[in-house]
Amino acid sequence: MFVFAIAVVFKLFSIQFIQGDKYRDLAEKRTVKNVTIPANRGNVYAADGSLLATSVPKYDIRFDAVTPSERRFKEHVKGLSDSLSKYFGKSSNHYQKTLSKARANKNRYFLLGRNLSYTDYIRFRSFPLLNLGAFKGGLIVEQTTKREHPMGGIAQRTIGYERFDDDGNVTRPGIDGAFGVKYLRGVDGHRLKQKIGKGQWKPVADFNQVEPQDGYDVVTTIDVNIQDIAHHSLLQQLEKYKADHGCVVVMDVKTGEVKAISNLGRNKEGYYYERLNYAVGESHEPGSTFKLMAITAALEDKVIDTSDVVDTENGVIKFYGKSVRDSNRRGYGKVSVSKAFEVSSNTGIVKAIHNAYKDKPSKFVDRLYDMDLNKKLDLPIIGEGVPIIPDPRIKNKRWSGIALPWMAFGYGVSFTPLQTLTFYNAIANDGVMVKPQFLKEVREFDEVIVPFKREVINNRICSKATVSKVQKLLKNVVEKKHGTGNGLYSENFSMAGKTGTCQKDYRDKDKLNYISTFAGYFPADNPKYSCIVVIHEPDKSVGYYGADVSGPVFKTIAQKIYTDTPIVDEIRSLEVKNASAEKQYEEFYNTAQTYKTIMPKVVGLPAMDALALLENMPINVKVKIVGSGTVKKQSINKGTKLEKGQTITIEAS
Repeated sequence: MFVFAIAVVFKLFSIQFIQGDKYRDLAEKRTVKNVTIPANRGNVYAADGSLLATSVPKYDIRFDAVTPSERRFKEHVKGLSDSLSKYFGKSSNHYQKTLSKARANKNRYFLLGRNLSYTDYIRFRSFPLLNLGAFKGGLIVEQTTKREHPMGGIAQRTIGYERFDDDGNVTRPGIDGAFGVKYLRGVDGHRLKQKIGKGQWKPVADFNQVEPQDGYDVVTTIDVNIQDIAHHSLLQQLEKYKADHGCVVVMDVKTGEVKAISNLGRNKEGYYYERLNYAVGESHEPGSTFKLMAITAALEDKVIDTSDVVDTENGVIKFYGKSVRDSNRRGYGKVSVSKAFEVSSNTGIVKAIHNAYKDKPSKFVDRLYDMDLNKKLDLPIIGEGVPIIPDPRIKNKRWSGIALPWMAFGYGVSFTPLQTLTFYNAIANDGVMVKPQFLKEVREFDEVIVPFKREVINNRICSKATVSKVQKLLKNVVEKKHGTGNGLYSENFSMAGKTGTCQKDYRDKDKLNYISTFAGYFPADNPKYSCIVVIHEPDKSVGYYGADVSGPVFKTIAQKIYTDTPIVDEIRSLEVKNASAEKQYEEFYNTAQTYKTIMPKVVGLPAMDALALLENMPINVKVKIVGSGTVKKQSINKGTKLEKGQTITIEAS
């Protein structure tokens, strides 16, 4: 017994003085823990300041039914119950019984309200008993943040988010994810919580030990008006053709700023939503839109000219037993390279490229490399698809006897829509290839922390002479009657571009489908915007050609950007050359807003400006333009009362 007593004393001494720190630390970890409080992520804004993504604080209000004294509980339980009754709608008696039961059961973590807004949180803090705080009134407040997108599903995949899985791995698609760590995330705070049993933890104090610091705000290049136009134009066409998915991107030609990007995929119920970022991540064979790259390379190498004649024969040519066919199934006879491009003749373009490079295919590939087509755009948004260009010097299954002719009309190569658009944008930009930009600046309140400037990928992808020739080709595709894009032609508005219809899953005839594309820019002269529309797997019974499926989306976007802008914005953006013109615009606007059914004066205005202003009047009217230039005559005199749906004819010089 004496020896046992000595052992017990020794053990107590050891625990108290030798291992004391270890056990005190262990006990504290089991009863008190330091909880991370996530910082509010910065806001994501559109270029005009419209809110695209924001962190909204949410609050859970709980009640420690043990902490208040018996006197305080009895004094205030009726008032607290009355307040809860007014808020939730149940009877005051119901809450008196519920709160009394929680106190009897010694519930120290009783839930009163979940996921409350800040306004409701402040309201709860004013309720009787809770207004006494944590130690006297038993108030427990737990704050979380929720990421919300005020514009709903529009551009949501590009705006993005940051998420963690169960293993702690982070996923950061879109702008919100790409710039989260560096700018948006902020610095987390900390708060001590004490275990109160049954796996529940209560804050030790009514304040945070370390307050979280909010992240910076980022301003994107997205234009909400253009984004809205692009989103709904794409959605309408996807629904019409019952397509699987599609995307559209609108980019500023000079700066590379992405003004709109929409990615819509269909769910099992047939509804479309921002499923994946197809424009950035989905690499696929471009089909005939790649003919621009092929022709540009050959013109730059001076191995062909647009006036050269090629024989499309009967619309079918063969290489190693594999056929290249024209979509009209009969060919176009002997035509110039220019016309072969404009009518999108597969046989004509393939024959021109094959004849020029068949003995030196690596020269063709090198020229594509020189134009930076083999490189990713190095976007900050994760998941960019990898461009694929077969190379005869690399021994793999990508290169064979048919690789060169198949590349000429867009098969065997692979690009994302944004990579394809970047090349078309370079042509519109007179050969200067700029990197697509998604951010304008990073801000802390009103102070600009980091400005983002234009980045040039390639100062000159080809000579000015080559650029001039291919610009003419793209313009002819739309303007010439035989051009595949002629259905998009408008006398009032110029566009340039290229159609593309690519077979998908063509190795399995049972799965054969199509990818319909239109890529180009507008206006055709002095372009302001470039745009690409890609639609996958349209219903073949309805249509699948790029001119029919994707082209109309391009045209709608182009025209609406210039005609559907609100009047006040249109007036502000016009380049007023003299005081009298400025006065006329102001007079027009005042008349249209004050007298909503009265015809204003448009004589003296540029015809396109008059069209935009009239079509955006509060009363719906139809406008017909005769000629171009400055308006010299209007069919309805100034001051005449207009009828809904009435047609106004304006004649221009």
